[in-house]
Amino acid sequence: MQLVAVDYTSENAKKEFVESLRETGFGVLKNHPIQQSMVTDIYDAWQAFFDSEVKHEYVYNKGTQDGFFPQSVSETAKGFTKKDIKEYFHFYPWGQCPEHLRQQLADYYKAANELARELLSWIEEYSPEDVSKHYSQALSKMIEDSDQTLLRVLHYPPLSGDEEPEAIRAAAHEDINLITILPAANEPGLQVQLKDGSWLDVPCDFGNLIVNIGDMLQEASGHYFPSTSHRVINPENADMTKSRISLPLFLHPRPDVQLSERHTAGSYLQERLKELGVI
Repeated sequence: MQLVAVDYTSENAKKEFVESLRETGFGVLKNHPIQQSMVTDIYDAWQAFFDSEVKHEYVYNKGTQDGFFPQSVSETAKGFTKKDIKEYFHFYPWGQCPEHLRQQLADYYKAANELARELLSWIEEYSPEDVSKHYSQALSKMIEDSDQTLLRVLHYPPLSGDEEPEAIRAAAHEDINLITILPAANEPGLQVQLKDGSWLDVPCDFGNLIVNIGDMLQEASGHYFPSTSHRVINPENADMTKSRISLPLFLHPRPDVQLSERHTAGSYLQERLKELGVI
């Protein structure tokens, strides 16, 4: 089995994309509206940021979770004991950010949010009636005016070969949010777990856009759409001295949005952040 990129401009794009999400929790889009040059410019600018000592002036605020997260406080995936080999910056339009980098991220944040709204409408359109009747409101409406949607600039540093045994760039995990939008990174390594437990490489062709289901959409759809485990493995037969930059946008509903009888988006997020050990 392999993940096939769906052509955003094709007449069957909606159906094929949502079928892929339903089967694997992941969908890959090509010929989408986000400009590759915008992504490349961010990768270049933020590589320089992570290579500098200036990053330590923007250490994250624990209460609001915006700013720079050094490797020493990197996430430990649920069920794992080793911290991931990564550092990252959390960008919210209202949060801290180096001023010379703010506009670039704000422009991308806006463009990716607009595409996300469209993709959420696709998902709703192809949700069976017995699934969509449980949505408390239109999926695309859930993220309107949300100040919780997070753009994370991730830096996986070069590997020296003496990393802790079993530590990898990002251990197997699921995302918390509704959907995640991710431009293909500048290096391979992303894998998704299939129903039989095997791991499948996600196409990393530069210019592709990778979308995956998060736990909140799984919750809202009564598990019709699966939030699938994925990981970023250390490169084999590749240049370990290269950094890997990644730019996931995590689409979060407003905290008051009712996901299910059990949870609002706010209560769900707090529960998961405590499990991750970041609050």
